[in-house]
Amino acid sequence: MKRRYLNDLKKWLTKPNRKPLLIRGARQVGKSTLVRQLAESEGLNLYEVNLEQHTELAAAVETLDLENILLEIEYICNRGSIQPEGSLIFLDEIQGMPRMLQCLRYFYEQRPDLVVIAAGSLLEFALAENPFPMPVGRIEYFFMGPVSWEEFLHAKEEPQLCDLLANYELGKPFPQAGHQRLVHLLREYFLTGGMPEAVQLHLNGEDWEVVFDAQNSVYQTYRDDFSKYAQGAALVRLQKILDYLGQGTGRKVKYVQIDSTSQARDIKQALDMIWKAGLVLQVQHSHGDGVPLASQIDPKVFKLYSLDIGILNRICRLDHLKIQRFQEDSFVNEGIWAEQFVAQQFYFRQTPKQSPELHYWLREGKTGNAEVDFLVQSGQEVIPVEVKSGKSGTLKSLFQFANKKNASRACRFDLNLPSCQKVVHHTQQGEITMNLLSLPLYLCHQLDRMFADSQAD
Repeated sequence: MKRRYLNDLKKWLTKPNRKPLLIRGARQVGKSTLVRQLAESEGLNLYEVNLEQHTELAAAVETLDLENILLEIEYICNRGSIQPEGSLIFLDEIQGMPRMLQCLRYFYEQRPDLVVIAAGSLLEFALAENPFPMPVGRIEYFFMGPVSWEEFLHAKEEPQLCDLLANYELGKPFPQAGHQRLVHLLREYFLTGGMPEAVQLHLNGEDWEVVFDAQNSVYQTYRDDFSKYAQGAALVRLQKILDYLGQGTGRKVKYVQIDSTSQARDIKQALDMIWKAGLVLQVQHSHGDGVPLASQIDPKVFKLYSLDIGILNRICRLDHLKIQRFQEDSFVNEGIWAEQFVAQQFYFRQTPKQSPELHYWLREGKTGNAEVDFLVQSGQEVIPVEVKSGKSGTLKSLFQFANKKNASRACRFDLNLPSCQKVVHHTQQGEITMNLLSLPLYLCHQLDRMFADSQAD
Protein backbone atom coordinates (compact mmCIF):
# COMPACT_ATOMS: atom_id res chain seq x y z
CA MET A 1 0.00 0.00 0.00
CA LYS A 2 1.09 3.52 -0.69
CA ARG A 3 0.66 5.72 2.37
CA ARG A 4 -0.08 9.43 2.19
CA TYR A 5 2.83 10.02 4.57
CA LEU A 6 5.33 9.11 1.85
CA ASN A 7 5.00 12.52 0.19
CA ASP A 8 5.63 14.23 3.53
CA LEU A 9 8.83 12.23 3.98
CA LYS A 10 10.00 13.18 0.49
CA LYS A 11 9.51 16.86 1.33
CA TRP A 12 11.50 16.43 4.53
CA LEU A 13 14.27 14.67 2.59
CA THR A 14 14.81 17.70 0.31
CA LYS A 15 14.74 20.39 3.04
CA PRO A 16 17.89 22.54 3.02
CA ASN A 17 18.25 22.48 6.84
CA ARG A 18 17.05 18.95 7.36
CA LYS A 19 17.20 17.57 10.91
CA PRO A 20 17.07 13.93 12.00
CA LEU A 21 13.47 12.73 11.92
CA LEU A 22 11.77 10.85 14.75
CA ILE A 23 8.65 9.02 13.61
CA ARG A 24 6.14 8.57 16.43
CA GLY A 25 3.26 6.15 16.39
CA ALA A 26 1.87 3.00 17.93
CA ARG A 27 3.46 -0.33 17.12
CA GLN A 28 2.51 -1.85 13.75
CA VAL A 29 0.98 1.23 12.13
CA GLY A 30 3.55 0.91 9.33
CA LYS A 31 6.48 3.11 10.40
CA SER A 32 9.22 0.73 9.29
CA THR A 33 7.53 -0.11 6.00
CA LEU A 34 7.13 3.59 5.23
CA VAL A 35 10.86 4.26 5.68
CA ARG A 36 11.72 1.28 3.46
CA GLN A 37 9.35 2.61 0.80
CA LEU A 38 11.08 6.00 1.00
CA ALA A 39 14.49 4.40 0.51
CA GLU A 40 13.23 2.36 -2.44
CA SER A 41 11.40 5.24 -4.14
CA GLU A 42 14.39 7.59 -3.80
CA GLY A 43 17.07 5.02 -4.62
CA LEU A 44 18.78 5.30 -1.23
CA ASN A 45 21.07 2.69 0.29
CA LEU A 46 19.22 1.72 3.48
CA TYR A 47 21.12 1.06 6.71
CA GLU A 48 18.40 -0.31 8.96
CA VAL A 49 19.11 -1.28 12.56
CA ASN A 50 16.48 -2.60 14.96
CA LEU A 51 17.68 -1.32 18.33
CA GLU A 52 15.64 -3.86 20.28
CA GLN A 53 17.47 -6.69 18.52
CA HIS A 54 21.00 -5.37 17.95
CA THR A 55 22.07 -4.88 21.54
CA GLU A 56 25.72 -5.10 20.47
CA LEU A 57 25.39 -1.46 19.43
CA ALA A 58 24.69 -0.36 23.01
CA ALA A 59 28.36 -0.01 24.05
CA ALA A 60 29.10 2.33 21.16
CA VAL A 61 25.95 4.35 21.83
CA GLU A 62 27.00 4.88 25.46
CA THR A 63 30.14 6.65 24.22
CA LEU A 64 28.04 9.14 22.19
CA ASP A 65 30.89 8.95 19.64
CA LEU A 66 29.31 9.16 16.18
CA GLU A 67 32.26 7.70 14.30
CA ASN A 68 32.23 4.68 16.59
CA ILE A 69 28.44 4.33 16.21
CA LEU A 70 28.56 4.63 12.41
CA LEU A 71 31.28 1.98 12.21
CA GLU A 72 29.15 -0.45 14.21
CA ILE A 73 26.11 0.27 12.01
CA GLU A 74 28.15 -0.45 8.89
CA TYR A 75 29.14 -3.86 10.19
CA ILE A 76 25.66 -4.69 11.47
CA CYS A 77 24.11 -3.90 8.08
CA ASN A 78 27.01 -5.34 6.06
CA ARG A 79 26.37 -2.90 3.22
CA GLY A 80 29.72 -1.14 3.02
CA SER A 81 30.63 2.32 4.24
CA ILE A 82 27.94 4.93 4.82
CA GLN A 83 28.21 7.71 2.27
CA PRO A 84 26.64 11.16 2.75
CA GLU A 85 25.10 10.99 -0.68
CA GLY A 86 22.65 8.18 -1.36
CA SER A 87 22.46 6.65 2.13
CA LEU A 88 19.63 6.52 4.68
CA ILE A 89 20.30 5.50 8.29
CA PHE A 90 17.17 4.06 9.90
CA LEU A 91 17.22 3.49 13.66
CA ASP A 92 14.11 1.43 14.29
CA GLU A 93 12.53 0.64 17.69
CA ILE A 94 14.57 3.39 19.31
CA GLN A 95 12.76 2.86 22.61
CA GLY A 96 14.89 -0.29 22.94
CA MET A 97 18.00 1.91 23.30
CA PRO A 98 16.83 5.31 24.60
CA ARG A 99 20.39 6.67 24.80
CA MET A 100 20.30 6.80 20.99
CA LEU A 101 17.87 9.71 21.32
CA GLN A 102 20.77 11.77 22.61
CA CYS A 103 22.85 10.72 19.63
CA LEU A 104 20.30 12.26 17.27
CA ARG A 105 21.47 15.64 18.53
CA TYR A 106 25.03 14.88 17.51
CA PHE A 107 23.94 13.64 14.10
CA TYR A 108 22.41 17.08 13.57
CA GLU A 109 25.35 19.04 14.97
CA GLN A 110 28.27 16.97 13.68
CA ARG A 111 26.95 15.10 10.61
CA PRO A 112 24.11 17.14 9.07
CA ASP A 113 25.10 15.66 5.71
CA LEU A 114 23.66 12.27 6.72
CA VAL A 115 20.01 11.29 6.26
CA VAL A 116 18.83 9.91 9.61
CA ILE A 117 15.39 8.61 10.57
CA ALA A 118 14.47 7.04 13.88
CA ALA A 119 11.17 5.38 14.78
CA GLY A 120 9.75 4.14 18.01
CA SER A 121 6.71 3.25 20.06
CA LEU A 122 6.01 3.57 23.79
CA LEU A 123 8.79 6.18 24.03
CA GLU A 124 7.20 7.76 27.10
CA PHE A 125 7.47 4.45 28.92
CA ALA A 126 11.12 3.99 27.98
CA LEU A 127 12.02 7.56 28.98
CA ALA A 128 10.26 7.17 32.33
CA GLU A 129 12.71 4.37 33.10
CA ASN A 130 15.70 6.13 31.50
CA PRO A 131 15.17 9.89 31.83
CA PHE A 132 17.56 11.11 29.16
CA PRO A 133 17.14 14.69 27.92
CA MET A 134 15.43 14.95 24.55
CA PRO A 135 17.43 16.81 21.86
CA VAL A 136 15.06 19.77 21.69
CA GLY A 137 15.51 21.81 18.52
CA ARG A 138 17.84 19.21 17.00
CA ILE A 139 15.24 16.79 15.67
CA GLU A 140 11.90 16.88 13.88
CA TYR A 141 8.85 14.89 14.96
CA PHE A 142 6.58 13.00 12.62
CA PHE A 143 3.31 11.54 13.93
CA MET A 144 1.83 8.56 12.11
CA GLY A 145 -1.48 6.72 12.44
CA PRO A 146 -3.25 3.70 10.93
CA VAL A 147 -4.40 3.42 7.31
CA SER A 148 -7.04 6.08 6.73
CA TRP A 149 -10.37 5.62 4.97
CA GLU A 150 -9.00 7.50 1.96
CA GLU A 151 -5.89 5.30 1.82
CA PHE A 152 -8.12 2.24 2.13
CA LEU A 153 -10.14 3.33 -0.92
CA HIS A 154 -6.96 3.84 -2.96
CA ALA A 155 -5.67 0.44 -1.85
CA LYS A 156 -8.97 -1.13 -2.95
CA GLU A 157 -8.26 0.35 -6.40
CA GLU A 158 -11.41 2.44 -6.61
CA PRO A 159 -10.19 5.41 -8.69
CA GLN A 160 -13.68 6.41 -9.81
CA LEU A 161 -14.96 6.63 -6.24
CA CYS A 162 -11.81 8.42 -5.07
CA ASP A 163 -12.28 10.95 -7.84
CA LEU A 164 -15.95 11.37 -6.93
CA LEU A 165 -15.15 12.15 -3.30
CA ALA A 166 -12.24 14.44 -4.14
CA ASN A 167 -14.18 16.52 -6.67
CA TYR A 168 -17.81 16.41 -5.63
CA GLU A 169 -19.41 19.87 -5.37
CA LEU A 170 -22.31 20.62 -3.06
CA GLY A 171 -25.61 21.12 -4.82
CA LYS A 172 -24.79 18.79 -7.67
CA PRO A 173 -26.42 15.34 -7.97
CA PHE A 174 -24.61 12.55 -6.17
CA PRO A 175 -24.87 9.22 -8.05
CA GLN A 176 -27.02 6.75 -6.10
CA ALA A 177 -24.96 3.81 -7.33
CA GLY A 178 -21.81 5.52 -6.10
CA HIS A 179 -23.45 6.15 -2.74
CA GLN A 180 -24.40 2.48 -2.32
CA ARG A 181 -20.93 1.33 -3.33
CA LEU A 182 -19.29 3.71 -0.86
CA VAL A 183 -21.54 2.55 1.99
CA HIS A 184 -20.60 -1.06 1.19
CA LEU A 185 -16.88 -0.22 1.25
CA LEU A 186 -17.36 1.74 4.44
CA ARG A 187 -18.73 -1.40 6.10
CA GLU A 188 -15.62 -3.25 4.95
CA TYR A 189 -13.39 -0.58 6.50
CA PHE A 190 -15.33 -0.71 9.75
CA LEU A 191 -14.58 -4.43 9.95
CA THR A 192 -11.02 -4.28 8.64
CA GLY A 193 -9.84 -1.17 10.44
CA GLY A 194 -6.63 0.59 9.55
CA MET A 195 -3.83 -1.59 10.88
CA PRO A 196 -1.73 -2.29 7.76
CA GLU A 197 -1.45 -6.05 8.27
CA ALA A 198 -5.22 -6.46 8.61
CA VAL A 199 -5.84 -4.24 5.58
CA GLN A 200 -3.33 -6.18 3.48
CA LEU A 201 -4.89 -9.51 4.43
CA HIS A 202 -8.28 -8.16 3.41
CA LEU A 203 -6.86 -6.92 0.10
CA ASN A 204 -5.39 -10.38 -0.46
CA GLY A 205 -8.89 -11.87 -0.19
CA GLU A 206 -8.48 -13.58 3.18
CA ASP A 207 -11.67 -14.33 5.13
CA TRP A 208 -12.70 -12.29 8.17
CA GLU A 209 -11.37 -14.83 10.65
CA VAL A 210 -7.83 -14.32 9.35
CA VAL A 211 -8.25 -10.52 9.41
CA PHE A 212 -9.58 -10.65 12.96
CA ASP A 213 -6.69 -12.85 14.06
CA ALA A 214 -4.29 -10.17 12.81
CA GLN A 215 -6.20 -7.47 14.70
CA ASN A 216 -6.19 -9.55 17.86
CA SER A 217 -2.45 -10.15 17.53
CA VAL A 218 -1.83 -6.39 17.43
CA TYR A 219 -4.08 -5.81 20.42
CA GLN A 220 -2.38 -8.54 22.46
CA THR A 221 1.01 -7.11 21.49
CA TYR A 222 -0.01 -3.74 22.92
CA ARG A 223 -1.04 -5.36 26.20
CA ASP A 224 2.12 -7.46 26.36
CA ASP A 225 4.34 -4.45 25.66
CA PHE A 226 3.27 -2.90 28.95
CA SER A 227 5.01 -5.69 30.86
CA LYS A 228 8.37 -4.33 29.65
CA TYR A 229 7.84 -1.14 31.63
CA ALA A 230 5.43 -1.96 34.47
CA GLN A 231 4.69 -4.73 36.94
CA GLY A 232 2.04 -5.55 39.51
CA ALA A 233 -0.71 -2.98 40.03
CA ALA A 234 0.83 -0.55 37.53
CA LEU A 235 0.69 -3.18 34.78
CA VAL A 236 -2.91 -4.10 35.58
CA ARG A 237 -3.84 -0.42 35.51
CA LEU A 238 -2.42 0.05 32.00
CA GLN A 239 -4.22 -3.01 30.70
CA LYS A 240 -7.50 -1.90 32.29
CA ILE A 241 -7.34 1.37 30.35
CA LEU A 242 -7.31 -0.50 27.04
CA ASP A 243 -10.07 -2.83 28.21
CA TYR A 244 -12.14 0.17 29.33
CA LEU A 245 -12.63 1.17 25.69
CA GLY A 246 -14.97 -1.79 25.29
CA GLN A 247 -17.66 0.04 27.26
CA GLY A 248 -16.29 3.59 27.63
CA THR A 249 -15.47 4.67 24.08
CA GLY A 250 -16.88 8.10 23.34
CA ARG A 251 -18.01 8.78 26.92
CA LYS A 252 -16.71 11.31 29.41
CA VAL A 253 -13.96 9.56 31.33
CA LYS A 254 -14.51 8.85 35.01
CA TYR A 255 -11.48 7.29 36.63
CA VAL A 256 -13.54 5.06 38.92
CA GLN A 257 -15.04 3.35 35.87
CA ILE A 258 -11.57 2.43 34.64
CA ASP A 259 -10.20 1.09 37.92
CA SER A 260 -12.06 1.46 41.20
CA THR A 261 -9.08 0.10 43.15
CA SER A 262 -6.51 2.73 42.10
CA GLN A 263 -5.93 6.33 43.08
CA ALA A 264 -7.07 8.94 40.57
CA ARG A 265 -3.56 10.36 40.23
CA ASP A 266 -2.19 6.91 39.29
CA ILE A 267 -4.88 6.37 36.66
CA LYS A 268 -4.28 9.86 35.27
CA GLN A 269 -0.55 9.21 34.97
CA ALA A 270 -1.14 5.91 33.19
CA LEU A 271 -3.71 7.51 30.88
CA ASP A 272 -1.34 10.33 29.93
CA MET A 273 1.38 7.87 29.00
CA ILE A 274 -0.91 5.65 26.94
CA TRP A 275 -2.32 8.68 25.15
CA LYS A 276 1.12 10.16 24.39
CA ALA A 277 2.24 6.74 23.19
CA GLY A 278 -0.60 6.83 20.64
CA LEU A 279 -2.56 3.82 21.88
CA VAL A 280 -5.73 5.82 22.54
CA LEU A 281 -7.16 9.00 21.04
CA GLN A 282 -8.02 11.67 23.59
CA VAL A 283 -10.74 14.20 22.73
CA GLN A 284 -10.67 17.13 25.13
CA HIS A 285 -13.58 19.36 26.07
CA SER A 286 -13.19 22.92 24.82
CA HIS A 287 -15.47 25.81 25.72
CA GLY A 288 -15.62 26.56 22.00
CA ASP A 289 -15.81 30.36 22.34
CA GLY A 290 -13.27 30.88 19.57
CA VAL A 291 -9.98 29.72 18.13
CA PRO A 292 -7.64 28.16 18.93
CA LEU A 293 -9.77 25.50 20.56
CA ALA A 294 -6.79 24.17 22.50
CA SER A 295 -6.55 27.41 24.49
CA GLN A 296 -9.98 26.79 26.04
CA ILE A 297 -9.78 23.17 27.15
CA ASP A 298 -10.71 21.77 30.52
CA PRO A 299 -8.05 19.10 31.13
CA LYS A 300 -10.33 17.27 33.56
CA VAL A 301 -13.04 16.69 30.95
CA PHE A 302 -12.23 14.38 28.06
CA LYS A 303 -13.33 11.21 26.30
CA LEU A 304 -11.37 8.41 24.69
CA TYR A 305 -11.48 6.47 21.44
CA SER A 306 -9.42 3.55 20.28
CA LEU A 307 -6.37 4.06 18.10
CA ASP A 308 -8.17 2.09 15.39
CA ILE A 309 -11.68 0.88 14.72
CA GLY A 310 -10.38 -2.63 14.00
CA ILE A 311 -8.71 -2.74 17.42
CA LEU A 312 -11.99 -1.56 18.96
CA ASN A 313 -13.69 -4.54 17.29
CA ARG A 314 -11.33 -6.85 19.11
CA ILE A 315 -11.72 -5.09 22.45
CA CYS A 316 -15.50 -5.45 22.05
CA ARG A 317 -15.03 -9.09 20.95
CA LEU A 318 -16.96 -8.65 17.72
CA ASP A 319 -17.83 -12.20 16.65
CA HIS A 320 -19.12 -13.83 13.48
CA LEU A 321 -22.75 -13.73 14.53
CA LYS A 322 -22.52 -9.97 14.97
CA ILE A 323 -20.77 -9.65 11.61
CA GLN A 324 -23.81 -11.04 9.82
CA ARG A 325 -25.90 -8.30 11.38
CA PHE A 326 -23.25 -5.60 11.01
CA GLN A 327 -22.87 -6.28 7.30
CA GLU A 328 -26.28 -4.75 6.87
CA ASP A 329 -26.64 -1.02 6.26
CA SER A 330 -27.14 -0.35 9.96
CA PHE A 331 -23.60 -1.41 10.87
CA VAL A 332 -21.97 1.87 9.93
CA ASN A 333 -24.14 3.58 12.51
CA GLU A 334 -24.28 0.81 15.10
CA GLY A 335 -23.59 2.16 18.56
CA ILE A 336 -20.29 3.97 18.85
CA TRP A 337 -18.61 2.71 15.66
CA ALA A 338 -19.59 5.69 13.51
CA GLU A 339 -18.22 8.07 16.14
CA GLN A 340 -15.01 6.05 16.40
CA PHE A 341 -14.63 6.20 12.63
CA VAL A 342 -15.01 9.98 12.49
CA ALA A 343 -12.72 10.51 15.49
CA GLN A 344 -10.02 8.39 13.88
CA GLN A 345 -10.22 10.16 10.52
CA PHE A 346 -10.27 13.62 12.13
CA TYR A 347 -7.42 12.82 14.49
CA PHE A 348 -4.99 11.66 11.83
CA ARG A 349 -6.01 14.02 9.03
CA GLN A 350 -3.89 16.72 10.65
CA THR A 351 -0.31 17.44 9.62
CA PRO A 352 2.10 14.72 10.74
CA LYS A 353 4.49 17.47 11.87
CA GLN A 354 2.44 18.17 15.00
CA SER A 355 1.01 16.00 17.74
CA PRO A 356 -2.67 15.43 16.84
CA GLU A 357 -5.42 16.94 18.94
CA LEU A 358 -9.20 16.79 18.88
CA HIS A 359 -11.95 18.57 20.81
CA TYR A 360 -15.62 18.31 21.71
CA TRP A 361 -18.16 20.32 23.74
CA LEU A 362 -19.98 19.19 26.86
CA ARG A 363 -22.43 21.12 29.00
CA GLU A 364 -23.54 19.60 32.26
CA GLY A 365 -26.20 21.33 34.31
CA LYS A 366 -29.28 20.96 36.46
CA THR A 367 -31.57 21.64 33.52
CA GLY A 368 -30.02 18.91 31.40
CA ASN A 369 -26.83 17.99 29.59
CA ALA A 370 -25.80 18.74 26.02
CA GLU A 371 -22.90 17.29 24.09
CA VAL A 372 -21.54 18.01 20.63
CA ASP A 373 -19.45 15.10 19.40
CA PHE A 374 -16.62 17.18 17.89
CA LEU A 375 -15.54 20.78 17.43
CA VAL A 376 -13.41 21.72 14.43
CA GLN A 377 -11.81 24.95 13.31
CA SER A 378 -12.60 26.42 9.91
CA GLY A 379 -10.52 29.54 9.58
CA GLN A 380 -11.49 31.71 12.56
CA GLU A 381 -14.79 29.87 12.99
CA VAL A 382 -15.68 27.05 15.39
CA ILE A 383 -17.91 24.43 13.75
CA PRO A 384 -19.88 21.93 15.87
CA VAL A 385 -20.03 18.41 14.38
CA GLU A 386 -22.52 15.68 15.25
CA VAL A 387 -22.43 12.02 14.22
CA LYS A 388 -25.91 10.53 13.93
CA SER A 389 -27.22 6.99 13.81
CA GLY A 390 -29.14 6.03 10.69
CA LYS A 391 -30.56 8.69 8.42
CA SER A 392 -32.36 10.76 11.03
CA GLY A 393 -31.90 12.19 14.48
CA THR A 394 -32.50 15.32 16.49
CA LEU A 395 -30.21 18.35 16.40
CA LYS A 396 -30.87 19.45 19.96
CA SER A 397 -27.22 19.68 21.06
CA LEU A 398 -26.20 21.49 17.87
CA PHE A 399 -28.91 24.10 18.42
CA GLN A 400 -27.89 24.53 22.06
CA PHE A 401 -24.29 25.10 21.04
CA ALA A 402 -25.35 27.50 18.28
CA ASN A 403 -27.50 29.44 20.72
CA LYS A 404 -24.83 29.65 23.42
CA LYS A 405 -21.87 30.36 21.12
CA ASN A 406 -23.60 32.27 18.29
CA ALA A 407 -22.51 29.64 15.78
CA SER A 408 -24.01 30.14 12.33
CA ARG A 409 -22.90 26.82 10.81
CA ALA A 410 -22.88 23.20 11.88
CA CYS A 411 -22.17 19.78 10.39
CA ARG A 412 -23.95 16.44 10.74
CA PHE A 413 -22.55 13.10 9.57
CA ASP A 414 -25.04 10.34 8.79
CA LEU A 415 -25.95 8.17 5.80
CA ASN A 416 -27.91 10.78 3.86
CA LEU A 417 -26.71 12.15 0.57
CA PRO A 418 -24.78 15.45 0.83
CA SER A 419 -26.83 18.61 1.36
CA CYS A 420 -26.65 22.07 2.84
CA GLN A 421 -29.74 23.75 4.20
CA LYS A 422 -30.90 26.43 6.60
CA VAL A 423 -32.55 24.97 9.70
CA VAL A 424 -34.63 26.80 12.28
CA HIS A 425 -35.36 25.91 15.90
CA HIS A 426 -37.95 27.74 17.98
CA THR A 427 -37.39 28.22 21.72
CA GLN A 428 -39.03 30.26 24.43
CA GLN A 429 -36.21 32.76 24.06
CA GLY A 430 -36.68 33.09 20.33
CA GLU A 431 -35.60 31.58 17.05
CA ILE A 432 -32.26 29.85 16.37
CA THR A 433 -31.14 29.66 12.76
CA MET A 434 -28.07 27.95 11.37
CA ASN A 435 -26.77 26.54 8.11
CA LEU A 436 -26.49 22.76 8.42
CA LEU A 437 -24.01 20.87 6.27
CA SER A 438 -25.17 17.25 6.12
CA LEU A 439 -22.61 14.78 4.85
CA PRO A 440 -22.44 11.00 4.54
CA LEU A 441 -19.75 9.42 6.71
CA TYR A 442 -17.65 8.53 3.70
CA LEU A 443 -17.03 12.24 3.00
CA CYS A 444 -15.52 13.01 6.41
CA HIS A 445 -12.01 13.45 5.00
CA GLN A 446 -13.36 16.15 2.68
CA LEU A 447 -14.83 18.22 5.50
CA ASP A 448 -12.63 21.30 5.07
CA ARG A 449 -13.36 21.50 1.35
CA MET A 450 -17.07 20.94 1.92
CA PHE A 451 -17.14 23.77 4.46
CA ALA A 452 -15.48 26.05 1.92
CA ASP A 453 -18.06 25.05 -0.73
CA SER A 454 -20.97 25.65 1.63
CA GLN A 455 -19.64 29.08 2.57
CA ALA A 456 -19.25 29.98 -1.09
CA ASP A 457 -22.83 28.94 -1.74
